[in-house]
Amino acid sequence: MRRLSPGFLVGIAVAASALVAPALAADLPPPAAPPPQAPAAYIPAAPVFTWTGFYIGLNTGYAFGQSNWTSPLGSTGWFNVNGALAGVTLGGNYQIGQIVVGAEGDIDWQNVRGALIGGNCTLAGGVAASCASASNWVGTFRARLGYAMDRVLLYATGGGAVANIKGSLNALPWASSTELGWSSGVGVEVAMTDNWTAKAEYMAVGFEQPSCGLANCFAAPPVKVKIYENMARGGINYKF
Repeated sequence: MRRLSPGFLVGIAVAASALVAPALAADLPPPAAPPPQAPAAYIPAAPVFTWTGFYIGLNTGYAFGQSNWTSPLGSTGWFNVNGALAGVTLGGNYQIGQIVVGAEGDIDWQNVRGALIGGNCTLAGGVAASCASASNWVGTFRARLGYAMDRVLLYATGGGAVANIKGSLNALPWASSTELGWSSGVGVEVAMTDNWTAKAEYMAVGFEQPSCGLANCFAAPPVKVKIYENMARGGINYKF
């Protein structure tokens, strides 16, 4: 009997494996599909801030400016007045794109006063006197036009003003009257939250032909008191 060599047996085993392996693979189950991916969590877009709405607030600051007494006999020339102020604000805005239009009014207590002693402030005969001007409240009613950069608003404003203008000669009792004037200014307002905003502004007001002063209280001929104020104010508003 002839013996088979080991190499021949190995060759037969390899060939058999090649024939059997495809059959075994056909009997295997198909590979499992990959597990489904979980959907991404929904993150809502942040709401866009709008300046539209009504608001109420508080303001405070400092006023400085000049006053002038005039009469048919001449003028004292300009002299300084200044003082603190504080009050309340009421207004409303409407935003169109980045443009913001609105209206605002305020009423402030103020302690603005100053005096000219001597110089062109004289009595009959050239006797030196004291001409004092003052105002203890002022209000403005204005339109506003602004440009919004999201939560920052740059604006210009202008309109009318009203105040009590007072004059006193040589410490005599104050003569006063309520007078109309003009107002204008610029400012910046920042939204700290959706409801609270803070602002800083410069405002100028002028009362050019007030009728208070000496006409009904001190002497003839009548004297008119003019006052111009520069107001540097800061404020905080609550927007509804």
